[in-house]
Amino acid sequence: MTEFSLILIFLVAVAIFKGVRIVPQGEEWVVERLGKFAGVLSPGLHVINPIFTKVSYKVTTKDIILEIPQQEVITADNAVILANAVAFIKVSNIERAVYGIENFREAMRNMVQTNLRSIIGGMELNHALTSRDRIKTELKQAIADEALDWGLTVKSVEIQDIKPSPNMQDAMERQAAAERERVAVVTEAEGAKQSLILNAEARLEAARKDAEAQMVAAKASSESIKFITEAVKENNASAMFLLGDRYITSMQKIADSDNSKIVIMPGDLVGAVKSLIGGKA
Repeated sequence: MTEFSLILIFLVAVAIFKGVRIVPQGEEWVVERLGKFAGVLSPGLHVINPIFTKVSYKVTTKDIILEIPQQEVITADNAVILANAVAFIKVSNIERAVYGIENFREAMRNMVQTNLRSIIGGMELNHALTSRDRIKTELKQAIADEALDWGLTVKSVEIQDIKPSPNMQDAMERQAAAERERVAVVTEAEGAKQSLILNAEARLEAARKDAEAQMVAAKASSESIKFITEAVKENNASAMFLLGDRYITSMQKIADSDNSKIVIMPGDLVGAVKSLIGGKA
C-alpha cells in the first residue's frame, strides 16, 4: 500500500468521523451549508458533509423554564410593590427561534418583565395584590403574539410572588394598626352611647309606670272617697265607726313608739269622731 493510499484512507476516516452526527432525544440541531440555513436534524443518527455543512445551533425541544427576577413596580396609586414570575415556553419553530431573535431566552425574559410592569402599573395596590389570576391571564395574552413571531409558544405564565416593598409594608401595618384602634374607639363609643340610650329609656319607662301607678292610685282614692261620701250621706254610723277605728289605731301606734312618752286621749271619743265628720254631738 502506497503512502498516497494511506493518506486517502486517513482523510476518508476523518471525514466520516466528522460527518457522523448523533442528535440526542429532546434536541434538534440546525445545520448550515456554506453559511446558509440548510435544515434541521431531528433526534437520531445523521451523516453530513463535514466540508461544506456544519452544525450551527443546538436547540432543546423540551419546555423551557424562564425565571423572571424580582422587580419593583409602581402601582396606579403610587405604591411600590415587588413582583416576580416564571414563564414556561417551548420552541415551536426552530428556524424562527434561531434566526428571528439573537437570544430568545433573554428576549422573552425582558418582554415578560416589561409587560408585568405595565399591567401592574395600571392597577391600584389592593387590586394588584388580590388579582394574580387576572395579571397572569393578561400577561400571557400580551406576550403570546410576539413569542409566536419568534417561533416560541407560551405555555403558561405564573406569578411567583407579589407583595409590598418593605417600606410600603411597614406603612400598611401602621395604617392597619391605626384602623384597628379607630374601630376599637368607635365601638367603645357606640357601646357607651347605646348604654346611655338604654338607661334613659329605662328611666323613662320607670317614670311612665310611676305616673300610671300614681294615676291609678289617685283614681282609686277618688273612687274610695266618693264611695265613703255616699255612705256617710245615708248612714253616719258607718262613717263614725270607720273614723273611730282609724283614730284608735293611730293612737295605738303613737303609744307604742319609743319616742312617745305621753299620749293624750279626748274624754269624749265619740263626740270627737262626730265632730270630724260634721255630725251633731
